[in-house]
Amino acid sequence: MVLLDGLNLAWPVPSQGHATSSQPPRRCLQPRLLLSILISYVINLSDVFSKAPKHTKPLMILVWEWPAKQAPDISTDICRHLYNITDCWLTMDRRLLNQADVVVFHHDVLQQSRDKLPKEKPPRQNWLWVSLESPTNTKALAGWNETFNWVMTYRQDSDIFIPYGKLVPNWSATVNIPRKTRLVSWVISNYRRTQKRAEVYKNLSRYLHVDIYGKANNKPLCKDCLLPTTSKSKFYLAFENSIHRDYITEKFWRNSLMAGTVPVVLGPPRANYEQFVPADSFIHVNDFESLAELANFLKTMNSSRYRQFFSWQKRYSVKLYADWRERICTICTKYPSLPQGRVYPNLESWFKA
Repeated sequence: MVLLDGLNLAWPVPSQGHATSSQPPRRCLQPRLLLSILISYVINLSDVFSKAPKHTKPLMILVWEWPAKQAPDISTDICRHLYNITDCWLTMDRRLLNQADVVVFHHDVLQQSRDKLPKEKPPRQNWLWVSLESPTNTKALAGWNETFNWVMTYRQDSDIFIPYGKLVPNWSATVNIPRKTRLVSWVISNYRRTQKRAEVYKNLSRYLHVDIYGKANNKPLCKDCLLPTTSKSKFYLAFENSIHRDYITEKFWRNSLMAGTVPVVLGPPRANYEQFVPADSFIHVNDFESLAELANFLKTMNSSRYRQFFSWQKRYSVKLYADWRERICTICTKYPSLPQGRVYPNLESWFKA
């Protein structure tokens, strides 16, 4: 007899003489039935093992150099404490290179020198390329062939997608429109005449007044002053510094939606924005045949029409992704579904596609 996890399987035993027993004879399973039971048992057993976690120890994420200017203290279990992400340890200690499961490289560091990378890559370790800049503002991409296993960017087709912000369901939310004292505002730090947004602003300003803040106009705003300032305007120029697929930055999420003003966007096509927010939550420059028509639309809008742009607030609230700790902890939640053994043959061609 064989015992499998509480299952009695009796094989026929050859008769040994005419010995008798007070016990009733055991009924033996037929071969086909026995085979069927064994197959079912093995299948169920394989299911148990396939659902077991592939990683039996906490993941170690080595951040080669912190993406922001000032690195936070990550010596504690911050992923669990801050974001309820367990078994995820972050470190910046390069002496742990050989123990790390993933090494994170922010492109700002790589632009400075290729020597910033480790000389050798340990077996079965994955290297992650990170950038939140657009291709227009990302230099020194050539030459990174067969180097990185995964990418983490604002693009939806990244291995790890890290948007600047998103709308999250909030059914208890109510419409909240701050008091308005201005028509249009714009916060701009890096103004270059060659940019598309500079051209659009110059022509638009012929038809309406735009209140400009930021370093470019010698009116910098403190961190806590930005939202109270932009919230006073009915509309905000959420003009991106370059136009690329999925490149929708904090100018849209924070300076506009979170501030409680209506974004007038210059960026990827309207259809791309509508992948992230309702169609009636913003105004696209390309919706109009001319900037004169756009200006007239903004100046003559009645209060009823204006309130319609805030209907999204009845169902959603804005979540910003501004903390690099949260972005990097996200690696652990995505890790089980990431492709293993893949390398990007040409990073530049992928990013600029």
